[in-house]
Amino acid sequence: MLIKLTGGTVYDPMHGINGEVRDIYIQDGRITDPPNDMPIHQVYSLNNKIVMAGAIDIHSHIGGGNVNIARTLLPEDHWANPLPHTELLRAGSGHIIPSTFATGYRYAEMGYTAVFEPAVLPMNARQAHMEMGDIPLIDKGGYALLGNDDYGLRMLAANKDQKAFNDYVAWILRASQCLGIKVVNPGGINAFKFNQRRLHLDEPGPYYGVTPRQILLRLARALHELDVPHPLHVHGCNLGVPGNLETTLSTIEGIAGLPMHLAHIQFHSYGAEGDRKFSSGAAQIAEAVNRNPNITVDVGQILFGQTVTVSSDSMQQYANHLHAYPKKWAFVDIECDAGCGIVPFKYLDKNFVNALQWTIGLEIFLLVDDPWRVFLTTDHPNGAPFVSYPHLIRLLMDRSFRNDMLATIHPDAARASTLGAITREYSLYEIAVMTRAGAAKLLGLSDRGHLGIGAAADITVYTKQEDKEKMFSKPDYVFKDGELIVRNGEIIKVTWGTTHVVRPEFDNSIEKELSNYFDRYLPMKLGNFKIHDEEMIYFGQGHIQVHPCRERNSS
Repeated sequence: MLIKLTGGTVYDPMHGINGEVRDIYIQDGRITDPPNDMPIHQVYSLNNKIVMAGAIDIHSHIGGGNVNIARTLLPEDHWANPLPHTELLRAGSGHIIPSTFATGYRYAEMGYTAVFEPAVLPMNARQAHMEMGDIPLIDKGGYALLGNDDYGLRMLAANKDQKAFNDYVAWILRASQCLGIKVVNPGGINAFKFNQRRLHLDEPGPYYGVTPRQILLRLARALHELDVPHPLHVHGCNLGVPGNLETTLSTIEGIAGLPMHLAHIQFHSYGAEGDRKFSSGAAQIAEAVNRNPNITVDVGQILFGQTVTVSSDSMQQYANHLHAYPKKWAFVDIECDAGCGIVPFKYLDKNFVNALQWTIGLEIFLLVDDPWRVFLTTDHPNGAPFVSYPHLIRLLMDRSFRNDMLATIHPDAARASTLGAITREYSLYEIAVMTRAGAAKLLGLSDRGHLGIGAAADITVYTKQEDKEKMFSKPDYVFKDGELIVRNGEIIKVTWGTTHVVRPEFDNSIEKELSNYFDRYLPMKLGNFKIHDEEMIYFGQGHIQVHPCRERNSS
């Protein structure tokens, strides 16, 4: 079938197209050249419509053990937000941590076509993939957690050479069917198991004697030498701690120029100035990002209201549990692989700290010069549920609206912030960069995030409106792999997306030593740890897309 989208105003930053009226043709799920004599089966007239590629969320907790525990911990969220069964849609529930089907439906209704889970515990990866396999309509992918795993720390403590460490990292990516590597509080989760409550960047861990900086450097170097497109995805040390600004700056400057992505940077940008010993470090962080082209960030914006924090950073989550709302929390460790902490939380606009957190995130968005290196996230659900993205986009695009909101927060926080003096307003082109083209480029998804010939036909069409929250809340059309799945903000067809993975080469002889380790310390055999392709294609729901590693360019 040949489909023509005609007369739409196209924003496609990957090809430098900034608001040009163009026609787009779709055939067999891909964007194609204009046909010569072929009949066109469907035509969509898109006059006064905005056309972008499907949006991509690079950091959202949508599947895995922590998400399931959060759902179990908050039945009230699911009782209050039922999603009824219809002839087309499966039943579901939840708002701040929705069920799998609801997750896919809500993302697609906003024009998102791909979402990436940033905390896939390798030991638990099979469950995470099966759960994400139950999310309809969107593509998925995961980042495998390393940096607190017992085997990796043993290698670093023994000062194994970088080649052997690279083989281990590549093996984990292959065995866990992931697209990238994430590290959470490097070494800190392991230190917490030895009753330590904080681990600084250059402080040796209590058992293996490895510092967080050593972990970051070895992991970042491994991914660089393996030519994995997505750089090391980092949840740094001292999340949420006043004064952590210095740790974050030291992390940026101390990575030796290697590519590094800093996740939810808002939570790592706090000074300790003022009467309350809590201040904004956004300007210094933005300056450091602007100065270091090897660094990318996503913000992890907080927005006011009830949510639940889910994190592998059990050390920091334990510190936060006294602030839980409602008063309940949960912690889990799985086979010394990593940690997991669940703490419900309600951000209040009249609370000084929460209000200043809100301004810090927006300041970072607006002070980082290059939209290709800063990404729109709320670290769902930690900062806010992902369904709040249209509201966040309006805050970035509409200074008048932003200042109106600023006037309603805690007055001391508003006075302590420079947000009111920032005049920048994001353009539609810049929004398309940070939510489409930039995200695809950072992840190495060459056929997503753009509208060029040969790209997957993941396309979102909006009616242009002054109120950008309304505009981005309800697309006119969403096409997924060339099939129309959303019309006027409502789902009309359910499809299943792709799981994106990467498979760098490695020396398979590493399995001999790993097998001995599994037999001695872990509850499953190495062969059962590895996830096979057949398991990923769960009852024919979706398939796998293997993305190539970059051509070797490391020196």
